[in-house]
Amino acid sequence: MQIPSKYDASRVEDKWYDYWMKHNYFHSTPDEREPYTIVIPPPNVTGVLHMGHMLNNTIQDVLIRRARLQGKNACWVPGTDHASIATEAKVVARLKEQGIDKNDLSREEFLKHAWDWTHEYGGVILEQLKKLGCSCDWDRTKFTMDDDMSEAVIKVFVDLYNKGLIYRGYRMVNWDPEAKTTLSDEEVIHEERQGNLYYINYKIEGSDDTLTIATTRPETIFGDTAICINPNDERFKHLKERKAIVPICNRVVPIIEDEYVDLEFGTGCLKVTPAHDENDKVLGDKHNLEVIDIFHDNASLNSYGLQFEGLDRFEARKAVAKELESLGVLVKTEIHINKVGTSERTKAVIEPRLSDQWFLKMEDLVKPAIKAVLGEDNAIQLFPKKFENTYRHWMENIRDWNISRQLLWGQQIPAYFYGDGKEDFVVAETIEDAVTLARVKTSNSKLLASDLTQDKDALDTWFSSWLWPMSVFDGIRNPENEEINYYYPTNDLVTGPDILFFWVARMIIAGYEFRGEKPFENVYLTGLVRDKQRRKMSKSLGNSPDALKLIEAYGADGVRVGLLLSSAAGNDLLFDEALCQQGKAFGNKIWNAFRLVQGWEINESLGQPETAIVGLEWYEAKFQKALAEIEDHFNKYRLSDALMTIYKLIMDDFSSWLLEIVKPAYQQPIDAKTYNAVINAFENNLKVLHPFMPFLTEEIWQFISERTPEEALIIAKWPEHKSVNSALISEFDFASEVISGIRNIRKQKNIAFKDAIPFSIINNENATPTFDAVIAKLGNLEAIDYVNEAVDGALTFRVKSNEYFVPMAGAIDIEAEINKLTEELNYTEGFLKSVQKKLSNERFVNNAPEQVVASEKKKEADALAKIDTIKASLASLK
Repeated sequence: MQIPSKYDASRVEDKWYDYWMKHNYFHSTPDEREPYTIVIPPPNVTGVLHMGHMLNNTIQDVLIRRARLQGKNACWVPGTDHASIATEAKVVARLKEQGIDKNDLSREEFLKHAWDWTHEYGGVILEQLKKLGCSCDWDRTKFTMDDDMSEAVIKVFVDLYNKGLIYRGYRMVNWDPEAKTTLSDEEVIHEERQGNLYYINYKIEGSDDTLTIATTRPETIFGDTAICINPNDERFKHLKERKAIVPICNRVVPIIEDEYVDLEFGTGCLKVTPAHDENDKVLGDKHNLEVIDIFHDNASLNSYGLQFEGLDRFEARKAVAKELESLGVLVKTEIHINKVGTSERTKAVIEPRLSDQWFLKMEDLVKPAIKAVLGEDNAIQLFPKKFENTYRHWMENIRDWNISRQLLWGQQIPAYFYGDGKEDFVVAETIEDAVTLARVKTSNSKLLASDLTQDKDALDTWFSSWLWPMSVFDGIRNPENEEINYYYPTNDLVTGPDILFFWVARMIIAGYEFRGEKPFENVYLTGLVRDKQRRKMSKSLGNSPDALKLIEAYGADGVRVGLLLSSAAGNDLLFDEALCQQGKAFGNKIWNAFRLVQGWEINESLGQPETAIVGLEWYEAKFQKALAEIEDHFNKYRLSDALMTIYKLIMDDFSSWLLEIVKPAYQQPIDAKTYNAVINAFENNLKVLHPFMPFLTEEIWQFISERTPEEALIIAKWPEHKSVNSALISEFDFASEVISGIRNIRKQKNIAFKDAIPFSIINNENATPTFDAVIAKLGNLEAIDYVNEAVDGALTFRVKSNEYFVPMAGAIDIEAEINKLTEELNYTEGFLKSVQKKLSNERFVNNAPEQVVASEKKKEADALAKIDTIKASLASLK
């Protein structure tokens, strides 16, 4: 086959991805092999590929491709998450563009629009992952709203309810007024924001006295049902058992006493609004206060807001403050920094709200999950381990999980109401089961399905994705099926630390609750992708490159290498497009090395030269040493280190040294034995590189020789471990320094490589002659002479205590060379004096950091060695 002169990723990538798909290499079914299973963190069905996805899925593909090469039954399950809040918002926005109000639609009508949207736009991100080279088992693609997946969610809800772990309660919840739904505590991000502290006078009933309260939210005064003071506060003894009048609405409220009030904050008087603050609700329950909800579901004021009805809460804040000022009761306003809860999805400011919601009791459920990660047996390991502390904090301070959402897109809560009372409901998997249960509960055998009304709320999206490692194998509905028993528990989970609690911890909880075992063995937590200024990449900042355009510019392999070269587990990746260029250049280097080898003419009758024999033996030792390092890095989830080891192996050891050692002379053939050994070494390189650069490696692999589908690189065998000849590696390291010394002299003296030069050694180190033939070839030496004394008229250099001589008689201007060396000697001796002066200063030696003193001592040793070398060179020239 004719090999193109340049590697063209755009020509290669689709070709090989289609080939892999055609031959079903990504697909897995249970067999006698050891399974290796990864489930994809399901991206939102609304999503498109961004840098975080690129990093996360590249890492997963590296792991799955390596497992495939190791002969394991590799199964990577892809899929998407229905993302209730995000998807419903997209659908609502689209309906609005069409002049349709969501509230005018029935549930069935809205869901039809949602499914239409999902079928049109959903799964785009999975197609984009194929461009990256992701070798998922696409036949297994799952969606959290698939019928079987939804059945599993409903089954789990009913099971937990019957165990007494799910309950319905009237609680203070986090309300997202933009999405118009509750959120769990974990979906609220607390941000420091600058606002105002408003000081407002409240009149005391029956007198001209006033008290002053300080609040950040004057718009909530319409919900005030008490003023609270600390019973130990001497300033307000005269207010005990009195009543206050709330400004504007003129509601008379009691003045209550409670030690909850902070004596130091604000004025020491606290307005109590039980419907709109969790702590106020606790006070309200304790003191039997009235609860007044002043907001609509979009956080605009309702009729309790009087003339401000209909105003958004932030507009109302300004308007109420202005009204208070006009009434003469706004004492002052101060700038105030406080923490504000915002929605993780919509970024809207959260509104505390009392509501009937469904909750899951977490106190007992969480115990096996804590032990799995933090217990002595380390059943589940987090990489890096620093996240164990974060995990511990979250899990040991866990609260009951609010699992209901006021949304239509999602699994509808399987609770069916048959009466007006709060307990007039049954929980069942189907309407038929619900009717049966309701008949028993009401003792009414004539009750019909039409008499029941299903709860309108949907379940939190995380309540479906926490089952993901089980539900993708149908392990909830059919807990003893062949696939769940074979693939579960899965092996590695790759995800971001930002969902360590949202998803990872909850999957662990679910795994122990529903299967009695862990869902995975290891969790590899990637860092965030940031720009060179350490800013998180985002659309709003405009600092996130288009992922597909990067692939178009640098090839998928180049982008993969660029991402992984600087992405140590758990540490943020400072993305620089130059890294992708480096990845592309690496690919080109490998391609050119292959073209070089393929261009050699082979002569079957030639014997194998000594240089090739020892060079190939050395490279095998280097490869085995690198292979051990690579596998150690993989075991510790240091994928960037594994890639760097491969990078150096191929760039330095293979391309820069081995190919030079075995390369035949200009226009001369190579012997067949050496050629075949080089190809074998090349193939081993391709195997260890394939997980990182799948397209390039498969292209070269298929060019090396014609392969059947059973011989494709993607399913080749990972290289075998052999013993490492460390002595040979050490000997070559020494020889390579000698070669570098010769090359330096050639460069300094402008001696063409075609001109052979004499060479002599004083072998003080008793170095073996193993690589003498290699030194002679790569240095183009006339011969190598072992001598006992310095050679006159020669330039010298040292490697350790060995002295090497390149006789230069007639080749250089001796006088000019003596002057140059003398000048260099004078400079180095001056530098040595300055270093020794510093080291002779006891104050410096005793007080300077240990590494600083060590650095100065190294400078001294290097200067002394250099002076010896220069003096030897001068002596040989005189």
